[in-house]
Amino acid sequence: MKVIKTKQEWQKQLTPEEFNVCREQGTEAPFSGKFYDNREVGIYNCICCGEPLFQSVTKFDSGTGWPSYYESIKGSIVELEDSTYGMRRIEVKCSTCDAHLGHLFPDGPEPTGLRYCINSVCLNFEKGEK
Repeated sequence: MKVIKTKQEWQKQLTPEEFNVCREQGTEAPFSGKFYDNREVGIYNCICCGEPLFQSVTKFDSGTGWPSYYESIKGSIVELEDSTYGMRRIEVKCSTCDAHLGHLFPDGPEPTGLRYCINSVCLNFEKGEK
């Protein structure tokens, strides 16, 4: 079910940094996020709506300073063309609440060759195997 809230409702729910990144397409500084070096087993969920987005087994160290995954949980992500800053990139958003999460690049490891480069501030982490 789609989650739709007003700007004011999101501002009330989220911290200023979470709001900036998730609702205004901001970016956190590299190596500053709480999950870029997390190695625990579990599921990464959307900070805005709780939707499961990535399994920890798909996380890898891309050296970029942001959490990176080679695969998302099926149906959890929407991919959109992003031509801001004079670049052609693929923006990734939560399919449930449209939160901006980060970008998708074609330079990841096998088996997909993809790198979902995600802002830590957009995520919650739920420990344990699922």
